[in-house]
Amino acid sequence: MKSIESLPSDKVPTQRELFASVARGQIGYIEGPAENETKYGKFTGANFLPWCGSFVMWCADKVKLRLPSCVSTQAGANAFMKSGRWQDAEVATPEVGDLAFFDFPGDNINRISHIGIVVRVTKHGRVETVEGNTSPDKAGDQRNGGEVCLKLRAYKKKNGKIRRLPVYIVGFGKPKFRGDTE
Repeated sequence: MKSIESLPSDKVPTQRELFASVARGQIGYIEGPAENETKYGKFTGANFLPWCGSFVMWCADKVKLRLPSCVSTQAGANAFMKSGRWQDAEVATPEVGDLAFFDFPGDNINRISHIGIVVRVTKHGRVETVEGNTSPDKAGDQRNGGEVCLKLRAYKKKNGKIRRLPVYIVGFGKPKFRGDTE
């Protein structure tokens, strides 16, 4: 699926495309002044807590997209699994607007602990995501970095010949967008 930037100007964007566009429009937002203080957390009633899930819920609200609560990323993933709207990463066919769920090894949290919105599907088992509460570089905290960032993430182990990316995506939640056919 094309990104919203590549759509003809006379085409009415779908809810899926609008969701990705709203997320892209937040790139560069930084929490504060206190740690984990954001408009996203204020919106969900979870201010001052890790806010990647609150970011997703805020973006969904802007386009009237109904999602199970993803404020707790593990609970959000479980809800997608229970509803049959989940794809494990290695066998997934992600689309723009899907929700990427992450587990970062070595962060002492051995479970899904982060979420992002797919805004572009690339080659070789990679996606571009917009994520709230991450770091703009590899050295920073990927699940509590304090910023909305555009990230290139791998979801398949074989994800490129020249530069391989580590695989942190566990699976994808597949929202039900207006106009999608089942």
